[in-house]
Amino acid sequence: MKIQKNISLKKYNTFGIDVMASEFIHITSVVNLQKILREKRNYFILGGGSNMLLTSNIKNPILYVNLKGIEVINEYQSTVYVSVNAGENWHQFVLWCLRNNFGGVENLSLIPGNVGTSPIQNIGAYGVEVKDTIHRVNAVEIKTRKIVSFKNSACEFGYRNSIFKNKAKGKYIITNVIFKLTKIKHQLKYSYGAIKTELEKKQLKKPSIIDISNAIIKIRTEKLPDPNKIGNSGSFFKNPVVNRNTFLKIQAKNKTMPFYKMETNYKIPAGWLIEQCGFKGKRFGNTGAHKNQALVLVNYGNATGIEVLNLAKKIQETVQKKFGITLEMEVNIF
Repeated sequence: MKIQKNISLKKYNTFGIDVMASEFIHITSVVNLQKILREKRNYFILGGGSNMLLTSNIKNPILYVNLKGIEVINEYQSTVYVSVNAGENWHQFVLWCLRNNFGGVENLSLIPGNVGTSPIQNIGAYGVEVKDTIHRVNAVEIKTRKIVSFKNSACEFGYRNSIFKNKAKGKYIITNVIFKLTKIKHQLKYSYGAIKTELEKKQLKKPSIIDISNAIIKIRTEKLPDPNKIGNSGSFFKNPVVNRNTFLKIQAKNKTMPFYKMETNYKIPAGWLIEQCGFKGKRFGNTGAHKNQALVLVNYGNATGIEVLNLAKKIQETVQKKFGITLEMEVNIF
């Protein structure tokens, strides 16, 4: 455990927002985590910093959860259970799975952030959500310092949602996640248009999990900005889900509008809505909507969190006025 005073958080959040932390505590073991929690202070929990927008200096002491380690805990003929500590980088874990021919997370390649925050947001991309592979989530209860294990159903996963983001928010610190992955007969999902097109270009009729991952990495690299080069937090807004009447009303005026049919509702790409409102590629001072994907708000170098938040609110107001849809922020605001 290491404690620092008055440090910049610029390199600890993918938006690259330069705010200060009065106290920064590196947590490298569960024992250290339980020990520091005995002090019963109001902590600010920090993981990979990939799904947050910092709008002011952080006065509460920061617990930087940097637990490392990946371990196979159970292995069978067709499946394997892997325990991954919260501080492991998500994409590096995906690559580890590919090297071992473990299937299930290949569609989630190149998503920024750490493993510990993946269940909170129920990260997802290209037809797959992390809930599809999570077996259990282990966490320390802040109040009691006891280790609590959540089976998949207890996590109450939803679209970019979980119990950890709602009624259990601020009550637990995730320490590790146990994934159930396939060893053979992988359940490949590549019907998503962009993936299918990419695989057809390479004439891959029977793709492997590595082929699918490579296709997604290529798509994301071309479409989304690298947080190491230009600050961003990936998708800033959730794709809105609307009922049939609202959908038909909007579609009547926008014949080419992309959409995804659900059981009774329709999901409309937030990026398309934002683009139709003229924000794509437009810069506002030190921030703006990315030129290749309007859903991604970026920091051109010196943006403050307030600048980015003001742009997000402006986008919400404009989309609401034009389409009657309220975009919900996917990024956590602090």
